[in-house]
Amino acid sequence: MTGEKGLKFTKEHEWLRIEGNRVTVGITDFAQKKLGDIVYVELPELDEEFVEGDAFAVLESVKTAADVYAPVDGIVVEVNDLLEEEPALINTDPFGEGWIAVFEAEGDIDTSGLMDTAAYRQYAEEEE
Repeated sequence: MTGEKGLKFTKEHEWLRIEGNRVTVGITDFAQKKLGDIVYVELPELDEEFVEGDAFAVLESVKTAADVYAPVDGIVVEVNDLLEEEPALINTDPFGEGWIAVFEAEGDIDTSGLMDTAAYRQYAEEEE
């Protein structure tokens, strides 16, 4: 995996870049490989509010559809509009241009349930 330095990971195979009270969310390389070619992304609306664990986006691939879950209680402050025209960016650059949304967290961000890169790699290997 490349591009994941400093990121945190969820058991749902999402990556998080935490900067202050802002959290950028995408899916991992492992997840995009499992999904196959992404053909459509349903993005959240700006200023839409979510509770941690709520589905905030849907990724449709040639194989299936998958929800992406809010990592924090918060408001969507940015969405990656590029994905509307080029959903395959999630496949080609999951840790870069393939990011999905940015949340502004309401309150402190609890990272205790998240994994660092080494822990996530082990988790993903066990999932295969």
